[in-house]
Amino acid sequence: MTTTKNVNRRQILKASAALGAVSMGGLAAPTILRAQEPPKPNEIIIRAWGGPWVAALEAGVSNPFTERTGIRVIHDLTEDNEIQPRVWAAVAQGRTPPIHINWDTTVNATKSALRGVCEDLSDLPNIAGTLDLAKPVGVEGYPIVNTYGYVYVLAYRPEAFPDGPPTSYHDLLDPRFRGRIAFYNDGIGFHFPAQIAGGGTLEGIPDNMGPCWEFVERIKEQEPLLGEDPDFVNWFQNGEIDAACTISTNALGARRNGIDVAWTVPEEGAKFDTDGLWIPRGHSEGDLYWSREYINFALTPEAQQVWLDGLGLPGVVPGLTPPEGLAGDPSYPTEPEDFERLIRISGQIQVEHESEWFSRFKQIMQG
Repeated sequence: MTTTKNVNRRQILKASAALGAVSMGGLAAPTILRAQEPPKPNEIIIRAWGGPWVAALEAGVSNPFTERTGIRVIHDLTEDNEIQPRVWAAVAQGRTPPIHINWDTTVNATKSALRGVCEDLSDLPNIAGTLDLAKPVGVEGYPIVNTYGYVYVLAYRPEAFPDGPPTSYHDLLDPRFRGRIAFYNDGIGFHFPAQIAGGGTLEGIPDNMGPCWEFVERIKEQEPLLGEDPDFVNWFQNGEIDAACTISTNALGARRNGIDVAWTVPEEGAKFDTDGLWIPRGHSEGDLYWSREYINFALTPEAQQVWLDGLGLPGVVPGLTPPEGLAGDPSYPTEPEDFERLIRISGQIQVEHESEWFSRFKQIMQG
């Protein structure tokens, strides 16, 4: 079930233990062994992103979890930056948090981990079967489990680029694209390529980002559309934009709906990042136990294959089959050479400076 509050998003061998066989109609046996299961809650609440994001989570993780356990999963689509202070306040005040699990960007989740509001997930059995990508960097243990990686590609309509894919973000400065390009409303995914497009270097992040902001000023003159994940899908489907810096999932969503959309990694490169799952402290023993079971199930090949087929993203469990047409695609990196054109900036730097970057981008666009 999906509860729509604010459809946004901030807005990537064998697993050792999957939810197993049981008595009484196929409900799942516990994967974290204990003398006796605590009582099952009627429901658990997962904060999620809208559009193809929540649809993929439902198909791969939430619906199968409900079938196995009988626990209803509600998806709360409150934007992740909006729910963050509410969770922090609940933990600080000793109240029950408004959600059981946060599906979050790793950077945002790391802020929560450093604040001490996350439950430790280190002993989840299925972590043993994951790739190094699942381990959060810059924190002790597993207050977060990364679940997949993703690339902020330059998505485009081939019809608008008859001579071939755009090779650079400078191509978007052509007057014919005024009002026809799009970015996230805080510039996430674009700051680092903009730094290069403006003549700067990655080594200049975070202390010398003048080139980034100078290029953002030039992009502003093109009157871009600004939004969140579901907006990009809609804009492409409605023919409102010709190009966008967005996560490949959104372009793939439009393509799967019959729209001619492609994507590329331009010469400036593209940001690579991860999302993860974490549990706020303060839940009852039973709610915590079954929330952990949900995350443990999300780390099985069975769940990851379906979930990430829907998103078109590489997961953290070895041996997954890429969705049709995405093997070798720049948006689906799996081998070391696939990462050569992708930009990966220290999570610590992002935690310390991301809010500042978001504010600066918004200030420029609103000025």
